[in-house]
Amino acid sequence: MDLKPVVLVVDDEPAVRQAIELTLEDHYQTFSAENGRDALEVLRTVTVNIVFLDITMPGRDGLAVLSDIKMLDPSVEVVMVSAVNTAEKAVAAMKLGAYDYLVKPFAPDDLLALSEKIIAKQALEREVAFLRSELAGRTFGDIVSRDPRMLEIFGLVRKVAQTTSSVLITGESGTGKELIARSIHRESPRRAAPFVAVNCAAIPQELMESEFFGHEKGAFTGAYERKIGKFEFAHGGTLFLDEIATLPMSLQAKLLRVLQEREIQRVGSPRTIPVDVRIVSATNTDLAEAVRRGLFRSDLYFRLNVVPISLPPLRERRGDIPLLAEHFLGRFTRSFRKRVPGFSAKAMDVLCRYAWPGNIRELENMVERLVVLAPGEQLITVKELPAELFDRAVELPATDAGERWTLKEARESFERRYILRILEDTGGNQSRAAQILGIHRNTLMAKLDELGIREDLGEIGRRRRAEALSTADRRTLGPGEADPDDEDTPAVPVPPVLR
Repeated sequence: MDLKPVVLVVDDEPAVRQAIELTLEDHYQTFSAENGRDALEVLRTVTVNIVFLDITMPGRDGLAVLSDIKMLDPSVEVVMVSAVNTAEKAVAAMKLGAYDYLVKPFAPDDLLALSEKIIAKQALEREVAFLRSELAGRTFGDIVSRDPRMLEIFGLVRKVAQTTSSVLITGESGTGKELIARSIHRESPRRAAPFVAVNCAAIPQELMESEFFGHEKGAFTGAYERKIGKFEFAHGGTLFLDEIATLPMSLQAKLLRVLQEREIQRVGSPRTIPVDVRIVSATNTDLAEAVRRGLFRSDLYFRLNVVPISLPPLRERRGDIPLLAEHFLGRFTRSFRKRVPGFSAKAMDVLCRYAWPGNIRELENMVERLVVLAPGEQLITVKELPAELFDRAVELPATDAGERWTLKEARESFERRYILRILEDTGGNQSRAAQILGIHRNTLMAKLDELGIREDLGEIGRRRRAEALSTADRRTLGPGEADPDDEDTPAVPVPPVLR
């Protein structure tokens, strides 16, 4: 069975049909037709990728046939071919859905390049459609994953949600601990009651008791009126205690008593108030180790850790990166009202190779940044990606399903990272960098343009000047005075290049 992409050539001139077929036959399965009627017959029996369609033919002209083709199969890309270059017909063809407009005579290389571009576009569209279908089937509330460990966690969440047991969620920062906590609440019988999230690390120690349990008017200086605490707000619902390891010992004892007695006492009040609250807590530290070191009460730890849930970091669930990137891309393109069709295959490969120390939150912020800076109507390519994605990339074994880079692409990726590193070491000084690289400065400048990294020099230079000015024995520069060692570093701020 021939698995080559299929091209249909529609032209009333046999010589033109033959020329196009000869040019494409090594890479494509080709069919031909001399008029629109025959072309539609082919399209009804064969799945066609590209149609090269003459705009001037006897009977129904190319524009009419174009409309027929799009009605029959909107996924087919049609390239209009004409001996006359008229803007009016080109615009009309584009409005009807033509992909491009070629003027006879055209070079074989141009024909091949255009065909390859169309096939690559169709492959990307299929990949995006697949990811979106996967996304639809791999969501759990606001959580997106197809990783087996995450799917097991989803099942555990559904089970534990039906109980009142305390849950301790552990995992690195940015792995989605609060999303899991919200999912537990949403899946539980308490879903109609409040979900109250508290970041324990963000509350000053002297205000913690008041924030948790509330206070009466006049209980302390500044208590001008009664305040309801988080436990009362969460009555009947779920209280999520994030960064639970940061609780001071004094409050740990009071929290333990609340969990045991199921009642609170406002600061400055002798009266106790019954509360019905389901506790879900989270930490990015080893709480068991904190217990061993005497930094956390063991009895409170066991009370909180009835059902443990451990979230894997993003670097251990790389299969989720394309799903998450597509998910965030859709969200931010809608939010910013921009049309960014997706990521190129090579850009997605770079995203999948990055270590993501900030986990899902870092990926979300990165996609937002890329959408904000994207010109729109174009794929996000490798050139749009910031340098830190290359500096902290990890090597992954190739798979049969993965796309390999060509030697040229791999060489360019290495050159880009290595040149940036040398420029970092030299503080952005192109002359010194060229000397280290063993090339002429003009050659280096050409490389910067070729690899799309000239703009990164601005951040290198800005950081170098900031470091230099912070040195005690560095002379103070006057307003507008140039740094004498900074002979060829531009000063335009751009996204940072991490070391």
